[in-house]
Amino acid sequence: MAKYQLLLPKMGESVAEATIIKWNKAVGDNIDMDDAVMEIATDKVDSEVPSPVSGRLVEQLCKENDVVQVGAVIAIIETGGAEEETPEVPQAVEVPEVVDIPDAPEEEPILSEPVPGIEQLETRPEPTENNDNSKSAGRFYSPLVKNIALQENISIEELDKIPGSGAEGRLTKDDLLNYIQNPAAFKAAAVQPEPVVAKHEEVKPIAETSAPEPVKAEPVAEPKPVKAPVEPKPAPAVSVSGADEIIEMDRMRRLIADHMVMSKQTSPHVTSFIEADVTNIVQWREKVKSAFEKKEGEKITFTPIFIEAVAKAIRDFPMINVSVNGTQIIKKASINIGMATALPSGNLIVPVIKRADQLNLVGLTKAVNDLANRARGNKLQPDDVQDGTFTITNVGSFGNVMGTPIINQPQVAILAVGAIKKKPAVIETKQGDMIAIRHLMFLSLSYDHRVVDGALGGSFLRRIADYLEGWDSDRAI
Repeated sequence: MAKYQLLLPKMGESVAEATIIKWNKAVGDNIDMDDAVMEIATDKVDSEVPSPVSGRLVEQLCKENDVVQVGAVIAIIETGGAEEETPEVPQAVEVPEVVDIPDAPEEEPILSEPVPGIEQLETRPEPTENNDNSKSAGRFYSPLVKNIALQENISIEELDKIPGSGAEGRLTKDDLLNYIQNPAAFKAAAVQPEPVVAKHEEVKPIAETSAPEPVKAEPVAEPKPVKAPVEPKPAPAVSVSGADEIIEMDRMRRLIADHMVMSKQTSPHVTSFIEADVTNIVQWREKVKSAFEKKEGEKITFTPIFIEAVAKAIRDFPMINVSVNGTQIIKKASINIGMATALPSGNLIVPVIKRADQLNLVGLTKAVNDLANRARGNKLQPDDVQDGTFTITNVGSFGNVMGTPIINQPQVAILAVGAIKKKPAVIETKQGDMIAIRHLMFLSLSYDHRVVDGALGGSFLRRIADYLEGWDSDRAI
């Protein structure tokens, strides 16, 4: 019987590790091709690891909650083939015991030039108990985190002091990037006043017959008070009665909660509102939806229409498509629009449509439907939720007319679209003003007031409404 080594698959260019959530197959279970052997989680999404072969699971090489590197062997599957079907995997090299030599000088690590698509690792392991260069003081650091720290000259001791939002307090890439962008908030506690040394004038020689002159010292400046770091207030005590039910947050809900709190603490939020007349869009969609589905094999919703209008408005106002790095504004070259998607579990995820401004309405429709279906089926890959530059959330899908969304960091703006309602409205005609029944909706834009002021935010929101209200009712599909 041949034995197949199941590897943790590559899940995206920037993903180097994953956490084992649950084994779907136990030792001794039969496995068919494409069966989900285990469930894994990265910092962004949860997914399954399918088996590329059929056979019987004979060994599990990692446990639940273990953090495993991409490409590592995670299970052994016994197949029915006569020859071994194991992929070529470098054999594990036994690491000799490290012996301290007192007189041997320490050498600096030698770094090679970075290779595109491959994370660079330090060549000198940190002196830990098990000689694992990914851990320090019992804390795990992924190769990606360590590589970023190396490039930014951040020591392991400094990494140990950065709070992490990952599983069991693990430091994620986003945690480290946030620290790099605003290190002052973490280092304020380490600031100490410099000692003040009094400077004295030079004492001249004193003649025997003259009275000694007093030595004058320059006035000593009072040390400036150092502001103590603001410690987070403890959470208020919650009383629980015997009839109350206590529900533990799942992993994704904890990540969402941490991300939302971080966003409110990072960005001063301002929200602007506008009401748009989308009657032409509603009537056009009603007219073409059957023919569109028959021709393209896709159902057209309002979401790709909103995304098209937002992409056009971003091209008109590119300073909405930015991120903040300390005192620097990073203007993004690509327009990557995320769409907040509700999951059956009640959680929220934001898959991203890359280069949305380069897609036509058919391409946007296919991308929206594909991402939404894979999100609800837990089939998203880590790259599907990365590199967004602007986000849209549809609060109207729940019957809400407007909302005040929280910015999806590190972006600087997010748009909420409300429910479309029929309302009487005043319209201008050649015969004069008239009252008619129109399809109206509210758009609300939350933006980071550090870099987006009211003029830019309001003008951008107005431009989105203009594109929606100016929809061509005779547009061909």
